[in-house]
Amino acid sequence: MLKLLSSTSRQIHTHFTSPCLRVATESQPSSFLKSLSLLTGLSQRGHKSPIFYQRAFFCSDSSSGDGGDGGGIVEVEVRSGASETEAEGGAADASNSSAIVPTSPRPEDYLTVLALPLPHRPLFPGFYMPIYVKDPKLLAALQESRKRQAPYCGAFLLKDEPDTDPSVVTGSESDKNIYDLKGKDLYNRLHEVGTLAQITTIQGDQVILIGHRRLRITEMVSENPLTVKVDHLKDKPYNKDDDVIKATSFEVISTLRDVLKTSSLWRDHVQTYTQHVGDFNFPRLADFGAAISGANKLQCQEVLEELDVYKRLKLTLELVKKEMEISKIQESIAKAIEEKISGEQRRYLLNEQLKAIKKELGLETDDKTALSAKFRERLEPNREKIPEHVLQVIEEELTKLQLLEASSSEFNVTRNYLDWLTALPWGNYSDENFDVLRAQKILDEDHYGLTDVKERILEFIAVGKLRGISQGKIICLSGPPGVGKTSIGRSIARALNRKFFRFSVGGLSDVAEIKGHRRTYIGAMPGKMVQCLKNVGTANPLVLIDEIDKLGRGHTGDPASALLELLDPEQNANFLDHYLDVPIDVSKVLFVCTANVLDTIPNPLLDRMEVVSIAGYITDEKVHIARDYLEKATREACGIKPEQVEVTDAALLALIENYCREAGVRNLQKQIEKIYRKIALQLVRQGAIIEPAVPVAELDAEKVESIETSTESVEVSSNKQKNETLEEAEIVHTDQTPEEAEIVQTDPQPDNVQSPLDQPTDSKDTTETEKIEESEGTKAVDKVLVDTSNLADFVGKPVFHAERIYDQTPVGVVMGLAWTAMGGSTLYIETTQVEQGDGKGALNLTGQLGEVMKESAQIAHTVARGILLVKEPDNLFFSNTKLHLHVPAGATPKDGPSAGCTMITSFLSLAMKKPVRKDLAMTGEVTLTGKILPIGGVKEKTIAARRSEVKTIIFPSANRRDFDELSPNVKEGLDVHFVDDYGQIFELALGYDENEKK
Repeated sequence: MLKLLSSTSRQIHTHFTSPCLRVATESQPSSFLKSLSLLTGLSQRGHKSPIFYQRAFFCSDSSSGDGGDGGGIVEVEVRSGASETEAEGGAADASNSSAIVPTSPRPEDYLTVLALPLPHRPLFPGFYMPIYVKDPKLLAALQESRKRQAPYCGAFLLKDEPDTDPSVVTGSESDKNIYDLKGKDLYNRLHEVGTLAQITTIQGDQVILIGHRRLRITEMVSENPLTVKVDHLKDKPYNKDDDVIKATSFEVISTLRDVLKTSSLWRDHVQTYTQHVGDFNFPRLADFGAAISGANKLQCQEVLEELDVYKRLKLTLELVKKEMEISKIQESIAKAIEEKISGEQRRYLLNEQLKAIKKELGLETDDKTALSAKFRERLEPNREKIPEHVLQVIEEELTKLQLLEASSSEFNVTRNYLDWLTALPWGNYSDENFDVLRAQKILDEDHYGLTDVKERILEFIAVGKLRGISQGKIICLSGPPGVGKTSIGRSIARALNRKFFRFSVGGLSDVAEIKGHRRTYIGAMPGKMVQCLKNVGTANPLVLIDEIDKLGRGHTGDPASALLELLDPEQNANFLDHYLDVPIDVSKVLFVCTANVLDTIPNPLLDRMEVVSIAGYITDEKVHIARDYLEKATREACGIKPEQVEVTDAALLALIENYCREAGVRNLQKQIEKIYRKIALQLVRQGAIIEPAVPVAELDAEKVESIETSTESVEVSSNKQKNETLEEAEIVHTDQTPEEAEIVQTDPQPDNVQSPLDQPTDSKDTTETEKIEESEGTKAVDKVLVDTSNLADFVGKPVFHAERIYDQTPVGVVMGLAWTAMGGSTLYIETTQVEQGDGKGALNLTGQLGEVMKESAQIAHTVARGILLVKEPDNLFFSNTKLHLHVPAGATPKDGPSAGCTMITSFLSLAMKKPVRKDLAMTGEVTLTGKILPIGGVKEKTIAARRSEVKTIIFPSANRRDFDELSPNVKEGLDVHFVDDYGQIFELALGYDENEKK
């Protein structure tokens, strides 16, 4: 039976009448049908001897498709007992001594067994099956049965859940549900017919079973673990000499032989089965075919439940025929894939041969030649502009490329290197704009104010026009956040007609980002400067290096030191990138760097840059920026038309003064966007409510477009219509939502004037016309008005309050000026008397003052005592008085020397009991001799003084030039005095007569 019987099968010698198998090596041919009849004992005609042998030979030819000569011959010896009756009775239950261990009592004596559920396939007699038992009680019962020398249980296939397709593969969730079944539920899900299984081994929760005989469940005995009563089933009687049964079995064997030729796994099944069961008879042949087939579990269960041998053989034949078809499909798939792979290999070889032939004939170049041609083509337009040393390196690399194999790693390195070298814009410059007026126009279009920056760029253009050639510079724009440092870089590039490239170095800690990687590293790349030149395609772009004051420093080096070469006008004409390893001229590049503070920039790097300070914007400038730039851009971004909303100048001024006092306009932009978002939401809500109620067919197209109102406004106006005219109607929301606004009727119509809507367009009656007239005044809402009265509804409560605490400064209080990150603010110095007595002179300081400011207070105290001794020799105020100096806003840290003169004035005001003028503010560092030293942040402090309605400012004389450089709108209306020593300040602040005091 082909290789149904393995060469490793052993003859079985027991005291039972049992079949035995052994392999013969005879090569004589024999009939396949005769061999099958001899195997199954169907041709034993009238043998009366007690013991005899019959030999059956089956061809196991694996090389011949028809099972002809040339293969090994399997010899089967069937040894019978004394009588045929004993053979028939005992052959069905005979066991192989090497696997199925005889037990006492016998398997057929077990009428009550533990029920094991099989989720996937039934267990056939003679086959192994490992299963996993998750129920600990059931596992313990199995182990106990095995210890009692009764290692048998019942294995029953689980039925599918209702409304499920058995052909669909279930996942782990279904397995969990199966393991959860217990007792009655599990009993109802089991098929009636199963298999008596011997428990061979138990390892953990894995139990290995061997099937023995068929069982049928009769009733349930116990639920946990599930135990059932069973009946042992036997096959129905059949005629061994029936030709139909023989023919069916022959066809099954023939089909199995064909399938076994393609699957070595099935051959192992045959070997295992024959070792544990013995020879094949008709019932076992049917079970074997069904067990090793790939049929679904219901088809296999149908074979298991069938007791008629002929019907079982027919069912098995159908299954193995399907397996044969599957094997054919498998062979065709494997053959197609093999042909495809072979075809691709053949095509590859032919292509390689074709390339070689074309190369010999000169018809086509290879990849390396094509690459070299591409690189040379890049060089041709600018060959005359490329430096000689660079051309030499490129030629050497091109020669090296031709000598390298395309599959080597060095080939890719060289190709990438040449790609970068030939892609750079050697000597390629963009045409610059030398028109000063045009540049001025472009800069004014994009930014308001920033006079210093614009003036420096116009100077740059003027120098370039006089020289006739472009040049490079390194400019550093320093200022607080939001003043337009980054955005003006793009405007400068547009004004100069240069390409623009920006990269940020904030937090950069790797030198390779600036200088590039060495080519020896995998994934090496040039630095940012080389990448910039390749991207822009010109050698004179404008490069914006953002956040240069926030450079990092790590184990990979110091990027600030690496920038020294790039930003040095004397060195960047031969800038050396580690990756390219050839000098690059970046002297024509205009570098614009941005920084918030200059203190964190290393001095050598700061020395190479020309610093242009951007102090910030005053209130008037912010109003212009908000009106001309921010509001327009925000309105377009929100999809709102100009006629739908109106933000008054007073509202913008209040927004700037009470919400956006910082030097820049970034927060102002956020607040304006917030206002317009709420207006957009309000308009959409109004439109969503009004649109379904408008009779479009009855109104003119122009009127339909102009109707935008809300349900609340309609209700309020309709109630007031009898007592109010349309000109006086002011519709206010009653729910006080954040979107609340004052809605104004901008196009009222008198009652005595008939509008086009008053005239009916068709034959409608007078009642409908009156309804339209009544609702007209409530529907024609044109725009939302935002002013100071409802500004808080859009942006919330004010963040800042008036900086002037006192309308009339009391004795001992003086207003100073301080620089802050938000652009500057006023700073009050308050001094009061704690106690007085002989020798109790002392000073106590509060207000979270820094060390420098505390030292300034001590200096001011000493200087004030000297001045008072000169002005009033008999006044012993400082010697006998304990003073307390406080600087308000105690939660804000304060430091710096510029409050020295303010502290002196505060001390003298208290000592002389004379208040300082209310519209006076001062700043300046003071020495022990009373000299006034220069301070910083002149513009910021001037802006803070204007915001606090200060009329007179006292600055050190050394800061006169800084003040003169301020724009006229910043200095307008201010009376500024410049002093060298404190004596001048005393005359301005406290040198008035008592009758002049207001």
